[in-house]
Amino acid sequence: MSNYQYPVELVDNKEGGFILKFRDFPNFNSEIWSHDELQSTGASALITLLDLYFEHNKVFPEPSAPKENEELIELPISVIARMMLLNTMVENKVRPVDLARKMGLKHQEVNRIVNLKHNTRIDTIQKALKALGKKLTLTLS
Repeated sequence: MSNYQYPVELVDNKEGGFILKFRDFPNFNSEIWSHDELQSTGASALITLLDLYFEHNKVFPEPSAPKENEELIELPISVIARMMLLNTMVENKVRPVDLARKMGLKHQEVNRIVNLKHNTRIDTIQKALKALGKKLTLTLS
């Protein structure tokens, strides 16, 4: 299992900031003006991209192993859990309405579960994954 830390190369933008180049997503870049913004801006960019992948019914890939010149962007555990749910739904061609039926919920409730902008408790995501035949586990390292 991946630790979901995505490699990013920082390239000087020649204006005092950096362009973030995500090797796993070659057509997707972001920009920061100080190194302090790296984690928050990088994670926000990846979450936006995850939303686009799901809208287009595409599986969001696990990160590649980092190279020497790359830094790592870490996604929050709640986003990783939801990514696993969304990837499972895409892989199994399960629509939100189908998941709602499996969970005995209204489709509006499931729409909130799969909405990356909505705060969803991790145990709710765990229940959704269980309805799809998956088990969410956490490890401590």
